[in-house]
Amino acid sequence: MNRGSVRSLVLASAYAGWTGSLPAEVVEQRLRQTIPDLDLPADQVVARYNSPGLLTESAPPAVRDENATIMADFHPGGMKTMVRALAEADLRGALPRIRVPTLLLYGGRDVRSPLTIGADLHAQIPASKLVIIPGVGHLSNVEAADRFNSEVRSFLHEM
Repeated sequence: MNRGSVRSLVLASAYAGWTGSLPAEVVEQRLRQTIPDLDLPADQVVARYNSPGLLTESAPPAVRDENATIMADFHPGGMKTMVRALAEADLRGALPRIRVPTLLLYGGRDVRSPLTIGADLHAQIPASKLVIIPGVGHLSNVEAADRFNSEVRSFLHEM
């Protein structure tokens, strides 16, 4: 990465693509489940993926409801394209070339992008800092917004 164009990087619940971060059988299982699910009515998709899934079951009801409202406005075709792109991506080779300070934020209870992925990205990105926000899931920025924002501010002030 050209240091002149990017000064820092913040990655939340990130992958090196599904293929770059997950076992092949997990990638295949996610595709087999997710693609058909996206043809279901929006309320059923939200029920399957919102909580537990993207959020923990302990997320406040208002947070779960707000996220459900946002999720319900998805476009099946666009989501299928995004899911396939995530599944096919393998960005492991790019990680060691990231030469800017990088903050990796992960929810301690993230079932979509487990902590092992964060640890792997941290090991591969030379100037990275891994922060685990306890008790929250994949959307740590939603479920623990104050802590998430505090970590980002702190990181950026260190630049």
